[in-house]
Amino acid sequence: MITKDYLKKLSSIGYSIIPCDDEKVPIGKWKKYQTDKRSSDEIELLNCTKYGLVTGFNDLEVIDIDLKVLSTVSEKKEWWDEYLAFLCDNIVDFMDKVVISKTQKGGYHIMYKSKTIVGNTKIAKLEGMTEAIIETRGTGGFVIIYDNFLTKNEYHQIDYITEEERNIIWSISKTYDYKNPITAEVKLTNEYVGSDVTPWEDYNNKHSCVDLIGSDFTIVKNTSKSYVIKRHGAESQHSGYIFKDSGCMFLFSTGTIYPNETLLNPFTMYAHKNHMGDFNRAAKELYKDGYGTRQIKKIEITKNEPIIRSSFPIEIFPLEIQHFITESSNTLGLSTDYMGCSFMWMLSLIVGNTMVMEVKSGWREVATLWIALVGKPGIGKTPSINQMISPLRSLNAKEQKEYQRQYQKWMEYEAKDKKEKERSEEIRKPKNKQFIVNDITIEALVDLHEENPNAVGIFKDELAGWFKDMNKYRAGSDLEFWLSSWSGSPISLNRKTAKNAFVDKPFIPVIGGIQPSIFEEYSNGANKDNGFVDRILISYPDLKVNKYNNNYISAEALLWFNDFVVNMKSVINSKFLNFDENDEIVPLIVKFNEESGKEWVRIHDKITNIQNSDDENEYMKSMLPKQKSYIPRFALLLNTLWSFIDEKYPYQQVQKDSILRAEKLSEYFVNMAKLVKQDAREKTDLKNVSKDKMSSFDKFKAMYEADKDLNKSVVAEMLDVSRRTVYDWVKKLDK
Repeated sequence: MITKDYLKKLSSIGYSIIPCDDEKVPIGKWKKYQTDKRSSDEIELLNCTKYGLVTGFNDLEVIDIDLKVLSTVSEKKEWWDEYLAFLCDNIVDFMDKVVISKTQKGGYHIMYKSKTIVGNTKIAKLEGMTEAIIETRGTGGFVIIYDNFLTKNEYHQIDYITEEERNIIWSISKTYDYKNPITAEVKLTNEYVGSDVTPWEDYNNKHSCVDLIGSDFTIVKNTSKSYVIKRHGAESQHSGYIFKDSGCMFLFSTGTIYPNETLLNPFTMYAHKNHMGDFNRAAKELYKDGYGTRQIKKIEITKNEPIIRSSFPIEIFPLEIQHFITESSNTLGLSTDYMGCSFMWMLSLIVGNTMVMEVKSGWREVATLWIALVGKPGIGKTPSINQMISPLRSLNAKEQKEYQRQYQKWMEYEAKDKKEKERSEEIRKPKNKQFIVNDITIEALVDLHEENPNAVGIFKDELAGWFKDMNKYRAGSDLEFWLSSWSGSPISLNRKTAKNAFVDKPFIPVIGGIQPSIFEEYSNGANKDNGFVDRILISYPDLKVNKYNNNYISAEALLWFNDFVVNMKSVINSKFLNFDENDEIVPLIVKFNEESGKEWVRIHDKITNIQNSDDENEYMKSMLPKQKSYIPRFALLLNTLWSFIDEKYPYQQVQKDSILRAEKLSEYFVNMAKLVKQDAREKTDLKNVSKDKMSSFDKFKAMYEADKDLNKSVVAEMLDVSRRTVYDWVKKLDK
């Protein structure tokens, strides 16, 4: 039985106690007790049936195991016994280092102290389950106090574990998060359209990851659902798992050639092992080796080399952000790619001029990002952006309302005569603190940036107008302004209408949506020649409109994400938004450490080799140099993000993980640029073979005779007819 004397003891050694009702809901407001604790006298006055222990306070963190998601007693026992055995196998004297209590409904709380604590986190969901089986209770959380212990230690004996031991607990817990056993990480390409079986599908059908681990891993344990594997030479007891149902591998070890915390099927493992993660080369090699259905087709027009579409690498983000993006996608039907890009844009806006990346002496990069979300109307570009940036938009709205209120007061004061002003409180003209804008002139943007020197973000539902303004390069044009702002160079506006003619440190990240056909129209010619398009980061996922689903995103997830973003902005501003005697921002200079510096040299030279290659097309060669600027920017932003939640990432020094994540993000954007160019080239070829034809049917006939495997959806859009019409035409021509 939990007595008040025992609660007083817990309070006396540093824990915060809160009262709870029968439904395990805190009684009254308890935010105060997340940073303060009750005295013995206050505890004596409490009158309730249950009591809670505030987590995050006194370095307390709890792994919450909720077994009610399992149906039978035997399933619950089997799962818990296996999970506990893994923990005991990998942490010496595990049961002596933690406190484990059994909950009223048969779950468990694993408790310990750690200097590294994050907010409440959903770690693992089982297949087909909507609720997590493993969560953490950290900063801002609590757990109910129970009097049923599996360990010899109780609440008053909770002690610190090492950082490595905490990482092991989290890593083992993550392996229980169900990963959809997809058959391939890649999309069908032109080369294999129409195949009964693609090379990667054929390879996955004939192999398991167990077949491929021999030179890298050893199986150290065989459970009912997985093989436990250990990397050769690893100090830890195990490095990951191969799941028996899917044959896929999941690693939490980072010391291999394979991505960690990502589900790998046999094909993706083969690609990383033999082709440095190049799925295109891996698929071609397997096709040469006999995998996949043989294709024999006659094509009259030149076909582009197939490009396998990448997915946005959300694994570059902390697990909590990944969960929020995934939950938003599953419940609201939003695009993971668009949300990942929007989060990066938001990071850019938060960091702004507070930090600058010093690649080497004489070379500094500001973290400005320009991002175009390419997709058809109604595909969810704007909702995906709004989902990720809504915390900042809410702050922005508050700033606008407050400015309008203060501006009205100032106008009323200015309307007074001299004598009235002498007898009134002096009111000065307020500054406009709005930091996100949509439709704004260059002059107004400069004025606003002067009052918000850290950053002003541009979020436009449609980027078409912005692109159109860049069509001609002329002295004093908008293009000059934007090219200078991208590089962070000072800007002079030689326009009579501009009240402020000089911007010392412009920082203006841009994001918005644009339709594929419009993007193609403005991405060639002058905009390509002047380098404007090469600065645009493109997201062009293969999306379809989703049907309605009955899933709902949790209020807890929305609240957590809002608090996370708002808190991060507040911390960055309070720590790093510093001004000199001339009221100019003094940015934190961020540099590579020794390890990340070596990786940067490798990445830089890899891009250089592609630029010098005779095999790369000139279109891509012009945008690759911009990646040499973007990768340090990505590294700065991602390192800052991870620094906010993990103290092993110092703000002022980019770590190796951060530059590797930046490389992965750059590869995604390069892949997207190639896809856009490929689609544009295919459309051009189809237009060329049909340009002399008058009717839509005759145009289609010429296209179809040139390439019977043409993309029917694309052709329907080009000819402004329905897909059903195109299918009917195909039947007519095939008779």
